[in-house]
Amino acid sequence: MNKPIDDFIAPHCADEIDILYQDEDILLISKPSGLLSLSGKNPLNKDSVHFRMAQKFPSISLAHRLDFGTSGIMLLALNKKANANLNKQFQNRSVKKTYISELLGHIAEDSGIIDAAIAKDPENFPVLKLCEKLGKSAQSYFKIISRLANPNRSRVLFTPVTGRTHQLRIHSLAIGHPILGCDLYHCGNSAQLAPRLLLHAASLEFDHPSTGLRMHVASPCPF
Repeated sequence: MNKPIDDFIAPHCADEIDILYQDEDILLISKPSGLLSLSGKNPLNKDSVHFRMAQKFPSISLAHRLDFGTSGIMLLALNKKANANLNKQFQNRSVKKTYISELLGHIAEDSGIIDAAIAKDPENFPVLKLCEKLGKSAQSYFKIISRLANPNRSRVLFTPVTGRTHQLRIHSLAIGHPILGCDLYHCGNSAQLAPRLLLHAASLEFDHPSTGLRMHVASPCPF
């Protein structure tokens, strides 16, 4: 079987990366929407968070990634020891992440959990699918911040338990309320109701890899 080809070419991103915190071990930045986390194999996709930050910090490594359209907090390691520590924290799910998003329509419940396994879909790359039999378990807590009109939409605080690729976008569509501006997981005119993916990594909580102190960093939502 031939491997699926990702022919996506990222448009130029003129927005700058904001540095939220820096010390000898870690760097916390706010990624703009429309910037890749990691450069792609296609040379036209060279620009990315990693590419830009490596110009100033050659030893930089990404502790995690955000989707192309998602904005907000990313955690980067400045040395191998810090990177190993942070990777273990993500694997152990001791890192707490929150996201702010706007979803199509008014969600009836004020809060809840979406529990639906996510699997690869070789016939529809890069879109993933829900599949309890073949997928990996995935859970996302949500809480309504507000219900807005024109268009009807729900402003939501997400706290994902797991960190599957496209998780919040897939889970939102699964409950019938896709994220506005999402071109991969949409229904009706949800993809056209926003100029960008309305998903922002708002906060990150983790243990500092050297001091062990619990850190909590926030990034203001741009929408």
